[in-house]
Amino acid sequence: MTKSITKHVLITVKATPNPSKKYQETNCCAGIDLNSGQLIRLYPIPFRLLDDSKKFTKYTVIKVSCQKPLRDKRVESYKVDQDSIQIMKQLNTKNKWAKRKEIILPAISLSFCQIIKDIKLNRSLGIFKPSNVEFSFKKASLHNTKKVEAPYKQYRLFDRQLKPLEQIPFSFYYKFNCYNEPKCKGHKLSIHDWEITEAYRRWRSRYPDQTILIQKIQEKWMYMCGPEKDVYFFVGNIWRRPKQFMVLGIFYPTK
Repeated sequence: MTKSITKHVLITVKATPNPSKKYQETNCCAGIDLNSGQLIRLYPIPFRLLDDSKKFTKYTVIKVSCQKPLRDKRVESYKVDQDSIQIMKQLNTKNKWAKRKEIILPAISLSFCQIIKDIKLNRSLGIFKPSNVEFSFKKASLHNTKKVEAPYKQYRLFDRQLKPLEQIPFSFYYKFNCYNEPKCKGHKLSIHDWEITEAYRRWRSRYPDQTILIQKIQEKWMYMCGPEKDVYFFVGNIWRRPKQFMVLGIFYPTK
């Protein structure tokens, strides 16, 4: 067992929840370690099962006890004691997100091309500036419903049982080039930000026509990458597939 340490983290990413045999459901959250200024991944966090006093929003500074996992060798990964989570403060958007930029911008990478090269160093998170951003979507292959719902029915560690989140029948993507990287051949990454799947679920009653619903999602996610925004992508990879990265969040202060 590795030694537990206390960290103060600015949360910048809350990824889409995944079913878990042990926790019913977990989120991977990530942000900036305020002591080191480096990116950090915190897991497993069964966010919907946390006490209300521990449920944090993005751009919240939390205090948490964590330790290096034994199996996950990615340098940014830490295993969290969920009972230790304390919400410290929320960073607002005043002065074009000045308080957030002060912490986040020093941690950016040169490009996504560079992040890919750093995989050999076991690095698995990154922030970078994209250009020529395009949004796309396609029909998703849904998982077997019984398999998805099994963790919610089998395990009773918690006092209450979660209702499984409805699967989203679409996958969403950003296509882009790396900013200021003339040799970049372009990239296409899936979007796994919890906000986009929740937007689909919430907006469906407002826009019952599926074509209009997808159009509204596209408008929102392209607005965040618009010409008046100084946009950056937060990305992370999959433990067992280190070359497979996803867009986990978007940082988009006004220029």
